[in-house]
Amino acid sequence: MEQFLKSVERRAFRMAEIATGSRDDALDVLQDAMLEFVRAYSHKPMEQWKPLFYRIVQNKIRDWCRRSKVRKIFVTLLPSRRHGQDWEDADPLQAMRDPEAPDPYHGVKTGEAIRRLEAVLKDLPPRQQQVFLLRVWEGLSVNETATAMGCSQGSVKTHYSRAMNTLQESLKDTWP
Repeated sequence: MEQFLKSVERRAFRMAEIATGSRDDALDVLQDAMLEFVRAYSHKPMEQWKPLFYRIVQNKIRDWCRRSKVRKIFVTLLPSRRHGQDWEDADPLQAMRDPEAPDPYHGVKTGEAIRRLEAVLKDLPPRQQQVFLLRVWEGLSVNETATAMGCSQGSVKTHYSRAMNTLQESLKDTWP
């Protein structure tokens, strides 16, 4: 179980971070998803873990989105308590050098392309965003993605196609 969670941790975190726009919220989503997964599905066969885990992640992201909408309403109505406070903490993982970058120029160019991709991903509708991440980043099949998201295979195909079209159009001049 521990090895499985380590294998999906980074990618699930990135999915949650893209969906929430916040490292802290993404960590909360991921932690909640992992705890719920271990409690509910540790007894299931290992080949079922990946789609089940990502279904929980998807549910946690949707829960976060719903809470976030309510929170935004209250934040706009109530005076802010955060004036003058910096709530962003430095993350040591961000400072790590990418060991796979062959040279600094390539790393900068790739980093810019990845930031552009992430910006476009953040603008996708949530279902398209999550289908893309599950299919491309996680390599889940259409069936596994449908299971993880709790929707039909046709819905997965439609959202994936729309996401790919948007990404291709938005990024056509980005990749070297």
